[in-house]
Amino acid sequence: MTQNNQTSVNIVEVGPRDGLQNEPDIISTADKLGIISKMIDAGIRRMEVASFVHPKRVPQMADAEAVIAGLPDRDDVSYIGLCLNKRGVLRALATKEEGQRGIDEAGCVIVASDTFGQKNQGQTIEQGIRENREMIRFAKAEGLKAQVTISAAFGCPFEGHVPPETVMHIASEMAEEEPLEIALADTIGVGVPAQVEDLFGRLKELLPSNISMRAHFHDTRNTGIANAWAAVRSGVTTLDASIGGLGGCPFAPNATGNISTEDLINLLDRSGIKHGVDLTQAIATNKWFETILGRQLPSLVARAEG
Repeated sequence: MTQNNQTSVNIVEVGPRDGLQNEPDIISTADKLGIISKMIDAGIRRMEVASFVHPKRVPQMADAEAVIAGLPDRDDVSYIGLCLNKRGVLRALATKEEGQRGIDEAGCVIVASDTFGQKNQGQTIEQGIRENREMIRFAKAEGLKAQVTISAAFGCPFEGHVPPETVMHIASEMAEEEPLEIALADTIGVGVPAQVEDLFGRLKELLPSNISMRAHFHDTRNTGIANAWAAVRSGVTTLDASIGGLGGCPFAPNATGNISTEDLINLLDRSGIKHGVDLTQAIATNKWFETILGRQLPSLVARAEG
């Protein structure tokens, strides 16, 4: 039992987007759809499936619209498209034209440091605040759910320490637009549990009850799963994870993969926290995708066979 009596969380599978965007080879549309279908079969009900970025910047995401056109038409699954600007939201909306299933959620992003923000999406913090305000309003007005991630909330690859006050300033500005949720992302995997408890404790005090908290951790320094547990104990209701522990940011030097979905499932299962995703099927997806990539994936639980 957690300290806040939390007995269930939701897992957002980010493998098809964040897991693949930093791969050296281009993964086929069919194989991306294979991951998506297999993880839905495993029990995932929210999934990041594409990123609406310029293909020259992130060529691994150049087939975003093709992936979305092939998504299983499931009323019980919510599909997320990452949007870095208003053009990204427009592309997300276009996926729903002509009776297509399309994207359900616009995943907006703002970076908690000026240097990384300019490298990642050409925006300072204040520019990002203005842009994301407009993106959230626009998406909601056009019938999309809108949520926002504060990236590099635990540390910047260029500036180092990110003051908690900066993160809370951004969160306060974003909360005024009433997104579905606000996520804090440890983009470079520098956070530790004490920092997680501090930041999410502050965020919980700041947010109204209609905006939930989400956590996104990378495992660069082997603290990702410990951070996930600290987030659950801090009242976070949704956690991102990537099949096999794949991932990384093309614009953050030396940033490695996300926490693995299999490792997170194991942690939650053995801690009595419900989440609805089957570990055996997740491991099977991992083993199948290893044959696509031609290498073993980072997930420790999958290597130990559950």
